[in-house]
Amino acid sequence: MRLVVVTQRVDPEHPVLAATVPKLHALARRFEEVAVLAASAVPGALPGNCRVVAYGADSRLARGRLYAAALNRELARRPAAVLVHMVPLLAVLAAPLARPRRVPILLWFTHWRRSRTLVLAERVASRVLTVDRRSFPLESGKVAAIGHGIDLERFACGRREPAARLRVVALGRTSPAKGYETIVRAAALADVDLELRGPSLTAEERAERARLEALGARVEEPVPYAGVPALLLRKDVLVNNMREGALDKVVYEAAATCMPVLASNSGFEDVLPPELRFGREDPDDLAAKLRRLREADRNAIGIGLRAAVAERHSVEHWADGVVAAVTG
Repeated sequence: MRLVVVTQRVDPEHPVLAATVPKLHALARRFEEVAVLAASAVPGALPGNCRVVAYGADSRLARGRLYAAALNRELARRPAAVLVHMVPLLAVLAAPLARPRRVPILLWFTHWRRSRTLVLAERVASRVLTVDRRSFPLESGKVAAIGHGIDLERFACGRREPAARLRVVALGRTSPAKGYETIVRAAALADVDLELRGPSLTAEERAERARLEALGARVEEPVPYAGVPALLLRKDVLVNNMREGALDKVVYEAAATCMPVLASNSGFEDVLPPELRFGREDPDDLAAKLRRLREADRNAIGIGLRAAVAERHSVEHWADGVVAAVTG
């Protein structure tokens, strides 16, 4: 059985897209061959039964033409399905080529933002795969929740030794959607050591970064993806305040390292019990939960969280979900 996967980059060190690589490895263990269509790829990043076809070009029009030509060649080999990873436009462009050949299009998408392109992609897709039904912003009977796909080998369990102050970290772009202001205010109330890490790539994000720094926040540059596990192991608690509808994978990654996590998003309820969730715009609530964690057995809490991630959000569970969508 062959599978075509369409993605943006294959790069184990990319700060955002590196998590795609272990997913491709997991798929390669389940399919005879995986053809990966990507704008760019690092040589040697994938196993031998993965064949990379690049469609990168200087202009959007040229990329579209190269992509269509590459996909057309792959479809002639009769794959079991085409899996489009996080780019609805590429699912829409695949439809005129895949549907006449009766090759299913699967769309993996997890984000809160609705768009006209996403609406079209949902229409042409055979199935929509996502973390949780709340992580896909459209009502659709095509949605299948298959977990986030966390690499449990990369994010291994580690024991944290007590420190003088609770070491708290929040990771991600300095977007207003991340709700960092609540975290900064709560950290001051609870008297913890807070580190924010993430890029500021747009004017909005740069303005938000400046506003957070004016509040006294320490905002550091992001670490390479390979450095994220070590960063998490140096901290005691991860806090996430992303708006509803988006389930940041860093929550599951942190939990996989046996690290307590506090989050406001209700979509994390299958991993985080009520005592580890807080009101999104309630710094007092978050500060109270940080104080409780200061006195709690954080290593025991973390071991329980890792077990929940392993059961429902491992990369192997994710890949099994893809296989079920292809064969079901």
